[in-house]
Formats: sequence, structure tokens, C-alpha cells
Amino acid sequence: MAFLPLDLQFFAGEKTEQATPKKKQETRKKGQVAKSADINTAIILLLVFIFLWLIGSYTGKSIIKFFQFMFQEFLLFQLTDENVNSLFLEITTQAVIIVAPIMLVAFLAAILSNYLQVGFLFAPEAIQMKLSKLNPIQGFKNIYSVTAIVEFLKSILKICLVGLVTFTILWLNVDQILMLSLIPISDAFSFVGSLTVTMGIAVSILLIFLAVLDYLYQRYDHAKKIKMSKQDIKDEYKKTEGDPLIKSKIKEKQRQMAMQRMMQEVPKADVVITNPTHYAVALKYDGNKMDAPVVIAKGVDFIAQKIKGIAKHNEIITVENRPLARALYDQAEIGDEVPEDLFKAVAEVLAYVYRIKNKV
Repeated sequence: MAFLPLDLQFFAGEKTEQATPKKKQETRKKGQVAKSADINTAIILLLVFIFLWLIGSYTGKSIIKFFQFMFQEFLLFQLTDENVNSLFLEITTQAVIIVAPIMLVAFLAAILSNYLQVGFLFAPEAIQMKLSKLNPIQGFKNIYSVTAIVEFLKSILKICLVGLVTFTILWLNVDQILMLSLIPISDAFSFVGSLTVTMGIAVSILLIFLAVLDYLYQRYDHAKKIKMSKQDIKDEYKKTEGDPLIKSKIKEKQRQMAMQRMMQEVPKADVVITNPTHYAVALKYDGNKMDAPVVIAKGVDFIAQKIKGIAKHNEIITVENRPLARALYDQAEIGDEVPEDLFKAVAEVLAYVYRIKNKV
């Protein structure tokens, strides 16, 4: 049996990982969010038809009164340049009074439906003109893409279900519809308006149900589109946190500089307390400026040997005290005063150092 070699690097660019919070934030700034246009349509229709149901009688009376006035008054006007303008303004004003509340509700419903899906979002980049959008080859690919096929199937399903709902409502009221020609116009107008609102609310409820399913699909599709490869995540981490190699070099340089500064302080010490082979702590005390002795350098192993070497070169007295050296190293950082519980032991060491210096 023959085996073919498989290059695992071939899969390095495969987008299998969920998008990071940073990637999600970047796509959101570009206006790329999980959003269903069907929810916008459904909520707008539902709120508009509910509003019409609440004010339908008032709107119907206003429309009837408007038509009555037109046919009874306007048809008898002698048209002149002056009254044509006033007539046009009057008709426009009445139309705005009737339509404006409905348009306002539709506008507020559109804002509400978008806010419920994506929250507050201002993405100027999403509306910028891009020549790539006019690419005919890309447009042809979009027409025959999986997304286009899904949208086509969704549209067919919506048309069938909406047609079924409206047909059912009309069929249930077929007797009243056939009698419309035998009843007064005002009653017929009222019935048609009520039937229209009923169909609108029923269709809106159906569309909301379908829109919720579509929104869940859009979230899944959006999450799939913004998936990242392992290399993408590594590159993002490098951009955010910096290249690990560079960061390690910077930290190493910082350690070297800190070590250099510490070693420059050792010649200023009054005493270096050691554990002969492992620990070394340099102390300085100035009774006029300090309340307690201060640790100006410390280290273990190689650094401890270096501190002792500098101390010897600068004739700094070295005192061997294993417990005290270990305690000072563990309990005090460079620049800290000696802890209170070690005052007595450190004072004895300094007294010993001062006696030696005075003898010399």
C-alpha cells in the first residue's frame, strides 16, 4: 500500500477558529453585523397596522371628509393662477396630516427594529463608495452564491406563506366581500379598512416568526464569515501584544539596565550581608536622611557573587549572617526600608561595622 505525503501547512490558512473579540469589534465598526432585514420589515408592518387599527376610524373619517370636500367644493372652483396654488397647498396639507402620523410610526419602528438587533451603531465606512462593488465578475459570483440561493428560497417561502394567510382571511370573509356593492360607501370603506388591517397584522405576525428564524441564520452565517485561521489569531496577538521575541528582548534589556543601576549603587553601601554562597544584600544608612536602613542591592548566586566582588573592590565590609541575609532578600525589595522585625539584627550588624571602621 502506497502512502502519499501530506503537507499540514496546506491547512494553516483554513478558517476554523471563532473570531476574537477584537475581530468582532473591527467588523462591527465596518458595519458588518448579524442583522435580518426581515425583522425590520415585520416590525414596521406590525406597528404600522396596529397604529392603523387604533386610529383607523379617525383616519377613515378624515379621508372620507377630504374626498367629500374635493368633490363638493373643488370641482366647482373657477381655476385661476392664484387659486390653483392655494388648491395645491390645501390638498398637500390635508394629505400630510393624514399620512404623517403613519410615516412617523414607520420611522420609529425602523429605528427600534435596528436597535434591537445591533444596538447603537455608527459605521460611516459601510456607506463609503467602493469601486470594488461595481466589479461585474464579483457581482456574477454573488448572484450564484450559496447566500443568494438561500435568500431566493426564503423569498419563495415567504410569498407562499403570506399568500396562504391572506387567501385564508379573504376566504373567511368572502360573503361580506361579495355584498360590498349593496352597502353604503362609508360602510364598505370601513369594512375594507378593517379587513386590510386584519390581514396586515396577521401577515406581520407570520413575518416576525420567519424573521426570528432568519435572524438566527444570519448570526450563524455572520459568525462563519468572520472565522479566523490559527495564523490570523497569531498575527492579531502580535499586533495587540507585540512580537513575543521583541518583547522578550525588551524585557531582557530592561533587566540588564536595572541590574546595571543596582550594581552602581553597591559602592555606596555601608555593609553587604551574605549567606556565603547564595545570597547577598547591600544596605545603606544615613541617620540624617533616613528613618531606617535601606536595601540598595540584592541578589542570589551569580548576582550575589558579583555584589560581593564589587563590595570587595570598593572596600565595603561584608558580614556573613545566613538567616538575616535570607530574611532581607525575601522581605524587602530594592529601595525598601528594612522591615521592623529585622531592625534589631540589622542594628547589631551596623554597630559591628561602625566599630570596625572606627578602629581603622
